[in-house]
Amino acid sequence: MTYPIRIVGNQVVLREFTLEDIDDVLGIIGDDKVTAWLSFDSRDRDQAVAMVEGTLERARQEPRTEFYLAVVKPTDQERVIGFARIGLAGVKAGKLGYAIAAKEWGHGYATDAARTLTSYAFTELGLHRISAAIGPDNTASIALAEKLGFTKEGVLRDHVYTNGAWRDSILYSVLASEWNPDADITATPPKSTHHGRQDRVDTA
Repeated sequence: MTYPIRIVGNQVVLREFTLEDIDDVLGIIGDDKVTAWLSFDSRDRDQAVAMVEGTLERARQEPRTEFYLAVVKPTDQERVIGFARIGLAGVKAGKLGYAIAAKEWGHGYATDAARTLTSYAFTELGLHRISAAIGPDNTASIALAEKLGFTKEGVLRDHVYTNGAWRDSILYSVLASEWNPDADITATPPKSTHHGRQDRVDTA
């Protein structure tokens, strides 16, 4: 049984979503500053409700194929400041996505969330490969992936349609044999406010 789960990182805690999180979720996925870097346009309250409800439904499925978790601070685990996701795809493979509320950018929360969930996927889920698709202009997310040891594989042309246009994605990946959960753990987080594009995680 892989529900519920709670994963403690260095700066954040990853936990399951609840229906009480809807307002916080709307504050993230309804913010154009955030969704400009994701694979979907900004969403309204009904869509935020559908997203959380769908996430909860899929989290209880057996076998579980999606780990879509709320990102919270250790000192305030009720308030959601972002989300991190790994969707299982292929043989022992997963796709990583993450997003952090704009007002929380610049503190390293996205880096710690991505590191924490990737470590969980390798050690607890037994994955062999994890990939992340990132917008070419998302310099902070590219720096994050490279800091965590992901390798650039190539470009996915016209990978997502968002904000009225097709956009490429740069594909990064890391293998279990390459993964170092302590890589650059003390580094200063990037100052840029661009954060991670999720890899096709539309759920509503």
